[in-house]
Amino acid sequence: MRNFLLLFAVCCVSSVLSCTPKVEDPFATVKPDESRFTKIPLAGNFNEPMEIEVLENGDVLIIERHGLLKLYQAETGETSVVGELEVFPEREDGLMGMAKDPDFGKNNWLYLYYAPANEAALNRVSRFDFVDNKLDLASEVKILDVDIFRGCCHSGGGLEFDSEGNLYLGIGDDSTPFESSNFNPIDERPDQPKNVDAQRSSGNTNDLRGAILRIKPNPEGGYSIPEGNLFPEGTPKTRPEIYVKGNRNPFRFSIDSRNGNLFWGEVGPDGSEDKEGRGPRGYDEINVATEPGYYGWPYFVGNNAAYWKYDFATGESLYQFDPKAPKNTSPNNTGMEILPEAKPALIYYPYAESEDFPMVGQGGRNAMAGQVYYREDYEASEVRFPGYYNEKLFIYDWMRNWIFTVSLTENFEYDTMERFMPETHFEKPMDMQFAKDGSLYVLEYGTFWRANNDDSGLYRIVFSEGNRKPTVKISADQTQGAAPLRVAFSSEGTADPDEGDEVSFHWSFGKNGPTSSEPNPSHSFEAPGIYKVTLTATDQSGESAQSFLEVKVGNEAPEVSIDWEGNRSFYFGQEAINYQVSATDKEDGEIAPSQIDLTIDYLEGGYDIIEMGHQEEVLSIGETYINEAGCKACHGISNESVGPDYTSVSEKYKNDPNAKTYLIDKVRNGGAGVWGEQIMPGHTHLDENKVAQMVDFILGIANPNAVSGLPASGTYEIENTEDPEGFYLIQASYTDQGANGIPAIKTTEQLKLRNTIVAAYSADGLQGAARANPEDEYYVQFTESGSWLLFSAVDLSEINQITLSIMPGNTVGKVQVRAGSPDGELLAESDILTKDSRPSSGPQVGWFEVPFAVPSSDYYGDLYLVYVTEEPITIWNTFNLKAIQFLK
Repeated sequence: MRNFLLLFAVCCVSSVLSCTPKVEDPFATVKPDESRFTKIPLAGNFNEPMEIEVLENGDVLIIERHGLLKLYQAETGETSVVGELEVFPEREDGLMGMAKDPDFGKNNWLYLYYAPANEAALNRVSRFDFVDNKLDLASEVKILDVDIFRGCCHSGGGLEFDSEGNLYLGIGDDSTPFESSNFNPIDERPDQPKNVDAQRSSGNTNDLRGAILRIKPNPEGGYSIPEGNLFPEGTPKTRPEIYVKGNRNPFRFSIDSRNGNLFWGEVGPDGSEDKEGRGPRGYDEINVATEPGYYGWPYFVGNNAAYWKYDFATGESLYQFDPKAPKNTSPNNTGMEILPEAKPALIYYPYAESEDFPMVGQGGRNAMAGQVYYREDYEASEVRFPGYYNEKLFIYDWMRNWIFTVSLTENFEYDTMERFMPETHFEKPMDMQFAKDGSLYVLEYGTFWRANNDDSGLYRIVFSEGNRKPTVKISADQTQGAAPLRVAFSSEGTADPDEGDEVSFHWSFGKNGPTSSEPNPSHSFEAPGIYKVTLTATDQSGESAQSFLEVKVGNEAPEVSIDWEGNRSFYFGQEAINYQVSATDKEDGEIAPSQIDLTIDYLEGGYDIIEMGHQEEVLSIGETYINEAGCKACHGISNESVGPDYTSVSEKYKNDPNAKTYLIDKVRNGGAGVWGEQIMPGHTHLDENKVAQMVDFILGIANPNAVSGLPASGTYEIENTEDPEGFYLIQASYTDQGANGIPAIKTTEQLKLRNTIVAAYSADGLQGAARANPEDEYYVQFTESGSWLLFSAVDLSEINQITLSIMPGNTVGKVQVRAGSPDGELLAESDILTKDSRPSSGPQVGWFEVPFAVPSSDYYGDLYLVYVTEEPITIWNTFNLKAIQFLK
């Protein structure tokens, strides 16, 4: 009893000294289930959103590349324009970066990095006052100007402050990758535009480009240089603003709030293969700088993989660069010749599957770096992320739509990484930032590059330690149409992750409009307008979450149809195909055939509309070839650059019957004197057919009907049939005139006619199968019974036989052809396939072909090839499929 009383007394004293109970974190070391995170949509329909700043009250500032500053207000849920800068919006320039002052709550200073519309060749950091929720343009104070090659590429633009009040600015190499075949751009020829040599920027210690700068803004304007940058002030042939050098496009970065480490994502070159005498394939990188340094570009990439010194004039490879002593001998270099030793990347990955970091996947890539999370830096709120993520770096990829967290060692070297919210979709994450309450705000760009995407958005991710918020899914059978418009809404997929917890529904059909508590209501919108429909789901404990979509009423979308005689997926040798295109629109009345835009383009093998350096909606093949060739480095669409803008060229030649031939020659052979004294180099390396399509696009700017050349009905000659990877893209579109205040709607119908030989590797989807590419061979391995490949939009009309190119190893099984799903209608199947299926005539090693019949069918849609076997399959013994041929 005495001991008990003593213990009681000690506890009483300690309780007086510390009355606040310790906050326990049950997920300090245990990974929380994804269902404990809720992704809440806040705003959407942005036009190329770039960066965000989350304010103390939960409001969020958003910048758009074309110059708008928008404000999302947490209290009302409304988003409005609160400022607009006049910017040069071509290529990757515009309004690119934003950062609020560390003392923003008192001084209301906002820093913006932008391309002034009236300045010939510079980008600028300026400070503005943001007062009463408005950007005061008259308050502009200039901080820093960066000289650039106007209208090129890799502008960078990220702005961030560190804990010491230093401002960091990321700037790309301002160099086109296309003239160097997607290897390192080090073309030193004097007759070329300067933007083909990144040695003048990223490799130049006396240039601000291709670097992350660190400066201290002065209250009166301008800046000072903080201690500890890469080059001390006064060092000859250097710029003291530089903190890290040797960057290609350090688009998004962050500074560790505890130790000052700098993390950034480096958007790498597009090369897909190593090449002797030129250098490595391209890699995207995640980098860390614990101190200032040089990070390799344009001489190294990834884990210091070295490029060659290549003479573009002679085609000679001179020597491979040394990462211990990189040498810049370019005549365009004004800085040091011997650069600091190159530092390798922390994480690096190519287009193909990475051997070192296989978890990041494969495909297009745009690496970006978010913040390092420290739980104690944020309020002890109910939504704060748990301690499990303490000291972990958040990284993300714009193209691959993922977010990872990265753990580092005590020496800040790579340790491990894991996917964050892998079951949640992020549509081109562009920026992310933790708010003071420990929730994470994510800005999503949306599907298509250079577009005002309906699926762009601002989201908030909150954590629930105990009772979890519902997950809200909202959909509708239609979101646009004429008035009155009756829409059936669905909450399918909305649920609460806590067992036994039910949700109630609240639908709002527009501001101050009617509501519903049904799970799947229908509503009729009687008057034209744009309605924000919101679904709020609330659980039994009162926790709620919501999602929304927009319904545009007053203009019915046009309908476009292509009546293509014969098969709609394949061409069968050289042939003439009859076609007829028609369009209807409810508001516009009768549509004349001349108002329909029809194009048919042949795209040769190797053209991939998905895995370009940036993903784009491909509607103009000519403009895509222009982007691919880097022509917009010297020519804007409507803004003059080194050469004339394309709109002016189109206007000048729109009535010239010989314009196309003339302009093809000018592009290929160059010239001067027509638009000034600037000599424009020739591009004889470009395919003449591609140049012709580029010229068609240019001439079509001033006269859209001048170059389509295809009437709405007629006969088309299929001529190019030899390339197994080549295809014809048939596109018919009509843009209506808009109605009742609703903007015009464009409807495009597409057909893709391809060679009858289809590579298995090119499947649109797969499960239980793996793409393999050893020793430059490309095929698919089926690894289990029920494995399948998906091929979209396949027309089986006129198809009587399928021939498979296989290597079955020791497996025993068959291939089934099914409609619509892996267990859909069985349309055809092969015999049992084994190594004994090899024909007795012909080669007795390697791949061989086996045909099987396809019963007559008019099926058109998703086609699944399913491998079925009753025998075991291992990674050492797989059924291998190289190609499928569809035959009449």
